[in-house]
Amino acid sequence: MDNPLHALILGIVQGLTEFIPVSSSAHLILVPWMLGWGGPGLAFNVALQVGTLVAVFIYFWKDLFGIAHGSIRSVISGFKGDTESVRMLLLLAIGSVPAAVIGYIFENPIDNFFHSGTRSTTSLLAIVAGLVIVGLILIWADSRADGKKQICHVRMSDAFLIGIAQSLALMPGVSRSGITITAALLLGFARSDAARFSFLLSVPVILGAGLLEFAKLLGEGIPEGEIITFLIGMASSAVVGYLSIAFLIDYLKKHSIKVFAFYRIALAAVILLLLLLER
Repeated sequence: MDNPLHALILGIVQGLTEFIPVSSSAHLILVPWMLGWGGPGLAFNVALQVGTLVAVFIYFWKDLFGIAHGSIRSVISGFKGDTESVRMLLLLAIGSVPAAVIGYIFENPIDNFFHSGTRSTTSLLAIVAGLVIVGLILIWADSRADGKKQICHVRMSDAFLIGIAQSLALMPGVSRSGITITAALLLGFARSDAARFSFLLSVPVILGAGLLEFAKLLGEGIPEGEIITFLIGMASSAVVGYLSIAFLIDYLKKHSIKVFAFYRIALAAVILLLLLLER
């Protein structure tokens, strides 16, 4: 990635779609494909991961600091102190296990299928399927969403089930936030609390994925001349990601999530049309 404008656009795309339930991984494949750009490369993907991680940390810094600080104090006191922080830390750990296991097993095959340079028709059709299927499930879940449960009501079983849903987001087109919010809605959580837990649960996953990609990057190195675009992508994804989190949590307090499902289905239709025009 050596084009600053491309870096800015993809950073904005990442920041918007990482947290809004429309699949960031799908958009980062589709946007370059639609515009005739080359793949962004490993270094730039790391920059985008770092940017969205920064967004989550800044928005939820009080929650994350409270969980970490309370857990440390509780351990030091022999679990006589802030047990709620320990419970939340445990919930996030349990919810992250399925994604870590599935990612370890299937990351390379999925990466080779979707990120191997030239976009095959089969991989694009797989993205279409993910967009439509999860979109329809999201509509169904939202129509049943009358739950009142809040984050303080999350149980170990809830965290694990939401974590299983999160593991499916390794497939571009599924959407990590979309599938986890859907799972939380079906478990009886209010929309805004479903989104809040989804974003908190994203921290270990984004951090883990970012560290793995960074380890690969250390072996390959940042290509000469890409540091500026690296920083542009990271900054734009962080700023837009923060705004996206704030927007979605506030939006879901009063509105349905169905609009994003309709967007997913419309995007899938556009992809199919473009594929037909290519023939």
